Amino acid sequence: MRARLPLLLLLAGTAVLYLWRLGDSGWANAYYSAAAQAGAESWRAWFFGATDPAGSITVDKTPASVWVMGLSARLFGVNAWSILVPQALMGVAGVWLLHATVKRTAGEAAGLVAGAVLALTPVAVLMFRFNNPDALLVLLLVAGAYCAVRATETASWRWLALAGVAVGFGFLTKMLQAFLVLPAFGLVYLLAAPAGWGRKAVHLLGAAAAVVVAGGWWVAAVELVPDRPYIGGSQHDSVLELTLGYNGLGRLTGEEIGSVGGGRGWGSTGWSRLLGAEMGGQIAWLLPTALVLLVAGLWAGRRRERVGLGLWGGWLVVTAAVFSFMNGIIHAYYTVALAPAIGAIIGTGAVVLWRRRHEPVAAAALSGALAVTALQCYLLLLGWSPALATVVLVLGLLGAVGLFLSAAAPPALVAPVAVVAALLGPGAYSVATAATPHSGAIPSAGPADGRGGGVVMFNGGGPTPGGMGTLLSAPTPGPNLVELLRGNSGRYTWAAAAVGSNNAAGFQLGSGVPVMAVGGFNGTDPAPTLEQFQQLVHSGRVHYFLGGAGMPAETGSDASERIAEWVEATFQATTVDDVTVYDLTAGAQG
Repeated sequence: MRARLPLLLLLAGTAVLYLWRLGDSGWANAYYSAAAQAGAESWRAWFFGATDPAGSITVDKTPASVWVMGLSARLFGVNAWSILVPQALMGVAGVWLLHATVKRTAGEAAGLVAGAVLALTPVAVLMFRFNNPDALLVLLLVAGAYCAVRATETASWRWLALAGVAVGFGFLTKMLQAFLVLPAFGLVYLLAAPAGWGRKAVHLLGAAAAVVVAGGWWVAAVELVPDRPYIGGSQHDSVLELTLGYNGLGRLTGEEIGSVGGGRGWGSTGWSRLLGAEMGGQIAWLLPTALVLLVAGLWAGRRRERVGLGLWGGWLVVTAAVFSFMNGIIHAYYTVALAPAIGAIIGTGAVVLWRRRHEPVAAAALSGALAVTALQCYLLLLGWSPALATVVLVLGLLGAVGLFLSAAAPPALVAPVAVVAALLGPGAYSVATAATPHSGAIPSAGPADGRGGGVVMFNGGGPTPGGMGTLLSAPTPGPNLVELLRGNSGRYTWAAAAVGSNNAAGFQLGSGVPVMAVGGFNGTDPAPTLEQFQQLVHSGRVHYFLGGAGMPAETGSDASERIAEWVEATFQATTVDDVTVYDLTAGAQG
């Protein structure tokens, strides 16, 4: 029991940090909360990941994260806690799995450090307290890494196949992003597993098949079932198009059809992107340190430690390269996918160098890594808390000197100073993140005042009280509008329709009745077309239309604009709680 006490304390502390005041964020990302609400009411909507119980259109991702939230909402009711607690528990599980994985290659101390770094990475704190798909994605990829390490130890095809299954379900969570770890998994197994080349090649082919089966069965079901919701984010109702286009190659080239803003609106590319204003406060606290320790650890480590560093280093380099140079849609919170690799490299590299700290080169590398950490954290903290920035810098430099003179300095003093200096900055910023409610489509880690090392803070906009929402934030309907939407709602398939998924989500969550998201997330999907919507109206399946056309489409379909124009020209407008309402059952105006 005493041997397990440090891990239990780490997991308990992580749980407190991730669950503390969790309900303050409300619906968080209303887009996914509405899908969870739909899944709690309809198994059909749950399976396909539809945004409303009647199943008009799906979320623009594969639905594994919606499955988890939908089941939780079905069991415990539709509320903020039932939707957000699963993400927090995924975070705790991710810390535990990372510890277990790193422990196998570098020992208990390395596993504890790795888990602590993951737990205290600000963007991890953000996403494990939020309901985007990234929490489940990270958990599944860490599970895949654990299986890959086990497979490499004994050349086990079973463990390698399980790694493929984990990545396949990662695909069902966030599509092709899950595949970024595959080069590292495959290369490490090919080079390090104790078996012949031919046997290892066969094992890798089997693991690839496991990825395809685990991720492809749902795609096949969607393609083969004709009576299902429209696939959100696609222009031709195709999950394959969504996978390869809007959520695939389009993210690399910037040519996502249906995107609002285009690839040129997502910042400058290059290796400095992860250290810049938008992403620095999310992930860059220990990123330079991880790179230093990766190189030094590969030089100083034993074979098993090098295997671990090769796996996590490959994960880090490939994922960081894609994030740095992709021209399409990218948000700062995507960088949570780097956090496990950073934690594992720092835990392993620090332990490897600490073991050889009496050697001048190892002592210099360890000292330099801590000095880099202190300087990086100082720069990130300076705009938020200059006093804390100074404390971190001083502690870090003192610790670096102690590590450089480790042959003479007492380890019982140097080690705690080094750990505190490395984790104090991101830890404080993580606590500030947990204390700040986050909502909307583009959350960002950090304190409520939005300051932190020049980091651009944008919580995506909270719920809009009264009136319409925006592309990235959901409205909160007033009491009169809620009463109107609920009135006789059982007579209609959809109580209302609104352009854009966030608008529809806010009205649906606030009223508890199905609201059709015309045009999907951006309002640029041809779902429904004008002719299809007119048919639904004439058959009495939609009661109200709320608001106008939203943002004009730069690419993709203009069906939502045409629908809004037809409604405006055909039906009488009234205003309820600052929302323009058209009664589609009242007959044409004039």
